[in-house]
Order: sequence, then C-alpha cells, then structure tokens
Amino acid sequence: MVEFVEAIVRFEDHRLYVRDYPGSEPAIILMHGFPDNLHLYDRLVPELASRRVVAFDFLGWGKSDKPAGYPYTASNQTADLDAVIEHLQLVSVVLVAHDASGPPAIDWALDHPDRVSALVLLNTYYCRMPWRLRPPEAIWLFSTPIVRWITAPVSMWFGGLVFRRMYEWQVGRFFRDAKVRARFVPQLYEQFAVSPSAHEAFFGLNRDLPSTLRSRTAEIPRLRRFSRPVRIVFGAADPYLNRRVAERFHELLPTSELFLLPGARHYVQMDEPQEVARLIRALPGQDLAGPEDVTAPASDRRPDQEA
Repeated sequence: MVEFVEAIVRFEDHRLYVRDYPGSEPAIILMHGFPDNLHLYDRLVPELASRRVVAFDFLGWGKSDKPAGYPYTASNQTADLDAVIEHLQLVSVVLVAHDASGPPAIDWALDHPDRVSALVLLNTYYCRMPWRLRPPEAIWLFSTPIVRWITAPVSMWFGGLVFRRMYEWQVGRFFRDAKVRARFVPQLYEQFAVSPSAHEAFFGLNRDLPSTLRSRTAEIPRLRRFSRPVRIVFGAADPYLNRRVAERFHELLPTSELFLLPGARHYVQMDEPQEVARLIRALPGQDLAGPEDVTAPASDRRPDQEA
C-alpha cells in the first residue's frame, strides 16, 4: 500500500477527507464522480509513485461529511476542490477528472488557468452533447424529472434493498474485470450502508444534473479558448460516456490530445491503471514523465485505430 498523509479540510462548517501522497510537484489531484469516492483510484495511485498525488472525497461521499439538507451541486463541488487546493497551498496542479467531477474540474481550470499544469479527462462530461452523451440507466431514472419522483422513494423500499440491487447492477457494468468488480463494488457501496449515508448526495447530484449540463453549455466559448495542456483518456468500451463524447471534447479543447483505450469501460482507471498512469506521467511539462514514448494521439491515427 502506498503511504499517504490524511488531512481534514474544513469548509463551511463541514469536513472534507483528503489523502495526500508525497512526491514531486506539480500535484496530481484525482477527483471521483458519483456514485463513487476516492477508492475509485486505488489501482491508479501505486502507478503514480514518486509523484505527489492528492485524492479526496467530495462532500457527501466517502469519509467526508454528509450534511442533511445541503445543496449537492456541481458548483458546490467546485468549491470543495478549491478548498482542498487552498488548504494544501498548491501552486500548480494536474487536475484528473472522471465522470461527474468533469464540471467542477473544468470550471476550476477555466477560472484558474495559470495554476493548471494540465487537465486530464477520464470518461467524463461537462455540457450538453446531443446524440453523444448517454446517461447510465440508473442515472437516467434518478435524474429525469417526473421519473425520479417515483424512482427515488421506490428505491428505498425493503430497507434500501432495491437501491442496493440497482447500484450493484449499474456500477458492476462500469468494470471490465470480474475480479476487480467483485472487490470494489462492495467497497464503493459501503458509503450507502452507514449513517449518515451518501444517499442524499446521490439524489441531490442527480437532480442537479440537467441544469449542470444546460448551464455549462454556455461555457463552450471558454473551452475553445483554454490553452493549457489537455489529455483526454477514455475507455473505448464505455457505452455511456463513450468515444463520441471524447471526440467532442477533442473538438472543443484546442490543445487536447485524444487517447481511446480499447476494451476499457467506464472505470478506465480501474481497467487500465498502468496505461492511464503512463499517459498522465508523460504529459508535457511533467518533471517525472515515464521513459516510454507516448502512443500517438487518436486524432493522429486512422479512424479505425485506438491507443
């Protein structure tokens, strides 16, 4: 196990749980989506040895506080990220966003480009992408108006057993490897089995999802002006945040490189931790890039080729 220092960041009377792995700067900040927590990076962190890595649980998830009645939104997650960066006094950062952490990571990067060494997007989203973005089945049920009014209460029947079965089925589809799935699905679900649980954050972020996509669509002109290094690394076998989403990001971000990892699903950092780490370490301007040559970006190869 890689050694780390635990930190508690106090923000608006709440506590954010942080793991700080010592190493060389700039720090790599790993951000999870929902319904996940920092354990989503347990297979990636060892592959980034010698680099300073910061992983944390957003408010409402993992070991962070889960306040009742709190407005769980993407914008408030941006504030969580900012609180962690300021508490650790990080001057320059590599932001690694997966799934629902795309909006807070990209928002922070757009507002602080001078402090972003690089931005890495792993099977994530930001704005509306018609005919490309496909929400996972469970997320559709909990984020769609009217439908969610029925789904949310029904899911809590039988002591939450319905919700657990839905969770295990949906999250299980995000993994490629059966052994990794068997290990991590129960671990990720633990945050829903305690009190207070992550249920309120899950329902809140689902309610917020349509407005997040709508409001960030207005930020597309800023995406087109973003000039820091961007690396888009997507599992090519993810049917939800799929290769069409990755290609759209590549169109919108002028300095981006696109890498599609064949066979990897939604949890690309779980399916291909060594390759994802290699691509992060080999980013332009990183002091400790690995010795390997980086495979040519997807944009530089024939359409039928992948990384």
